Amino acid sequence: QLVESGGGLVQAGGSLRLTCAASGSILSIDALGWYRQEPGKERELVAQVTISGSTNYADSVKGRFTISRDNARNTVYLQMNNLKPEDTAAYYCNANRRRFPAFDSWGRGTQVTVSS
Repeated sequence: QLVESGGGLVQAGGSLRLTCAASGSILSIDALGWYRQEPGKERELVAQVTISGSTNYADSVKGRFTISRDNARNTVYLQMNNLKPEDTAAYYCNANRRRFPAFDSWGRGTQVTVSS
């Protein structure tokens, strides 16, 4: 089970830090990611961190967002700086394990709203 927190309303240029807490160990999870979705649009990848610690970001957030994982706390974070109105969306945490037993788990999301 994944539980997101940290969303809210912020002015453009501001910062938020999203937290995704897992109910179990994340040590064996191959990829942890943050996705976002606006009403009527498809869910899109924002940032991902792999089991080796490598990261990748959507072009639209590069240089502004940072993803990190804390294996000891079973938590993944998304630090969001210099937020823009177009970052407004529901943000979802994802955990993907490709090896047996494979699974793909989602949190219920947290809303981020950036005012201009």
